[in-house]
Amino acid sequence: MLLSLLVSAVLSWIVIILLVVALLALARQVGVLHMRVAPAGALTTAAGPSVGSSAAAVPATTIDGTATTVGGHLHGVPLRLLMFVSPSCPLCKNLIPMAKSFARDERVQLIFVGDDDLAAQREMITQQGLGGYTFINGPEVGTFYEVAKLPYAVLMDEHGTILSKGLVNSREHLESLVIAHEMGIGSVQDYIGKLKAVVN
Repeated sequence: MLLSLLVSAVLSWIVIILLVVALLALARQVGVLHMRVAPAGALTTAAGPSVGSSAAAVPATTIDGTATTVGGHLHGVPLRLLMFVSPSCPLCKNLIPMAKSFARDERVQLIFVGDDDLAAQREMITQQGLGGYTFINGPEVGTFYEVAKLPYAVLMDEHGTILSKGLVNSREHLESLVIAHEMGIGSVQDYIGKLKAVVN
């Protein structure tokens, strides 16, 4: 009886030790995979004003015909996010609710920018519930930032300094703009590139 209890205890300890070793090996493998699978970030383009530069105040007109400016100094607004969208862009329609949620959670002022048929823009505003947001319709802002593909986003501070920018198609991409700013890097891709350089 005593011998069987002793054997059982020894076997239990062997199983526990093997499980601990397996858990450590699994944790190490997860770490390796985390390094290999890079986080998805907004795809930064070389076109337009560069990250870190000050964006000039671009005269523009809202969908309601009100004159306004985009960029430049805006006191009391720590972060602004310009979202370039279009009614003919399916990705834009999917991203707009995410952008609204993201801006609310991150306390970012969200400004929508488009250059399309006025009736189509108004229909999108109604469908997406954008009545409470500034919506600019015209080519001036898109031309200044050299936006070629949509959806595109530009994050800037209250001084009009461009903190990050890029093509976005998910909430993760939007979050990468803020993360890049908080880490003091131009984009997530820059950070990944530096990591790979260190590893190699």
